[in-house]
Amino acid sequence: MQVARKFFIKGEVQGVGYRFFAQRAAARHQVVGYVRNCPDGTVEALAEGPANSVEAFKQDLATGPQWAVVNQVEEINLDPTGTYSAFRIER
Repeated sequence: MQVARKFFIKGEVQGVGYRFFAQRAAARHQVVGYVRNCPDGTVEALAEGPANSVEAFKQDLATGPQWAVVNQVEEINLDPTGTYSAFRIER
């Protein structure tokens, strides 16, 4: 079953390679979507794919790269759109 979820990652997550980490995690779990920095210091990610893959991706987001400190991952369930064909870093 395909699912779509938007994640808001809070903590020390900008300037530590978090978006590149998320892109590699998305490739590993074969999910599509995007990741981007937000003006308030959080990181936003949207992932679409099989439910188990999106859940595994979320677990990676909660860990983050070595220099990140993830305090919270908020999650919003969305309807899959099929809009994305890859996972990209947005600026």
